[in-house]
Amino acid sequence: MNMRQHLGRLFAYDDWANREVLTALKQSGGQPPRSLQLVAHVFAAERLWWERLQSQKQSLPVWPEFSLQQCEAQADELPGLWKNYLDQQADFSRPITYKNSKGEIWTSQPQDVLLHVLMHSTYHRGQIATSMRAAGFVPAYTDFIHAVRKGFVEEP
Repeated sequence: MNMRQHLGRLFAYDDWANREVLTALKQSGGQPPRSLQLVAHVFAAERLWWERLQSQKQSLPVWPEFSLQQCEAQADELPGLWKNYLDQQADFSRPITYKNSKGEIWTSQPQDVLLHVLMHSTYHRGQIATSMRAAGFVPAYTDFIHAVRKGFVEEP
């Protein structure tokens, strides 16, 4: 399996896991509010990094105040953006330069940015699960191996 295929599997998992979180949040009526804030941040951060990889200007705040419907709209759009990026990217090691939210200039390899995006989202999905459970709601079960076992992520 090459880098593109491997990253494609991981972004397929990310898409599935984000949608599972949205389903759990819909069932809870968007509660607790912290969980909705965190999932909005996940989508905004994914878009921010996609924009950086495209050398585009940041279009959303890092911590937007999205409704559940706005999160769903992001969930519908982002997977296609990531798929197109992965399909078109020729070199995952060619450095990109970008400005972070503090205005600092950084240079990173796309493969590192992509791994960061995936790990960042997973981290916050864990926080969402903890927040939901503490508030008495049932969080989404978003383990990678579960997604593979159930066929939501294709085996190599």
